[in-house]
Amino acid sequence: MSIGIFDSGIGGLTVFREVAKEFPQADIYYLGDTARVPYGNKSKETVIRYSVEAARYLTGFGIDALIVACNTASSYALETLKEMLDIPVIGVVKPGVEMALRKTKNKRVGVIGTLATIKSNSYRDLLNKRGIHVFQKPCPLFVPLVEEGIVEGEIAELVVRNYIDELVGEGIDTLILGCTHYPLLKDTIKKLYPEIEIVDSSQAIAEFLHNEDLKFNGRGSRRIFITDESESFKRLKTVLVGDIPVEKIELSEICRI
Repeated sequence: MSIGIFDSGIGGLTVFREVAKEFPQADIYYLGDTARVPYGNKSKETVIRYSVEAARYLTGFGIDALIVACNTASSYALETLKEMLDIPVIGVVKPGVEMALRKTKNKRVGVIGTLATIKSNSYRDLLNKRGIHVFQKPCPLFVPLVEEGIVEGEIAELVVRNYIDELVGEGIDTLILGCTHYPLLKDTIKKLYPEIEIVDSSQAIAEFLHNEDLKFNGRGSRRIFITDESESFKRLKTVLVGDIPVEKIELSEICRI
């Protein structure tokens, strides 16, 4: 059995890494839509169209489950994908919410993400239904920081404080990293706010798959596809998942066939 994972770029490799670690026998196909990253500043209609194209490409490999590793796509396109496909489609929002509910003690949770994810209120709405006070903050500089490999040091700390100090001031005890790029800043966030529980969507997804009792048996093959060459992708891919080869595709052309 095999798993397809897609994201707008690098960030979803954090999910790829965790899933590969937890399900070593699964065949995993990853698609990073690096030609159109980020999705977080696109319209809902555009995000849905891009997500449908990515899903169509990955289902061509006969995958048994699809992980939408992009928070923006999970917020806007998940229901469309579930209606379109006859396999399990798993987004990052619900697993992240479930993990936050287990971690919070004072029911005050912060959510950081792209502007589109925050505007969708996908995390807030689910948490509010469970009696949680939610404080949200878009962090538009986090993705370019990660893309440039600036995940620690003075610059990273200044940018992190610029966004998260306000949430900490609201008394949150748990912070959801609502973008798959953000786990690469997790060590800096932990250093600055050691008292805050952090919800890493990549870990939440892996835990969710175990709880769903999905069984994946294959040869343990790994393939990574991108839609545009990117030095930052190559650099962070090596850091996150090693020397797995990267294959460039023309997604729009393939999906027209």
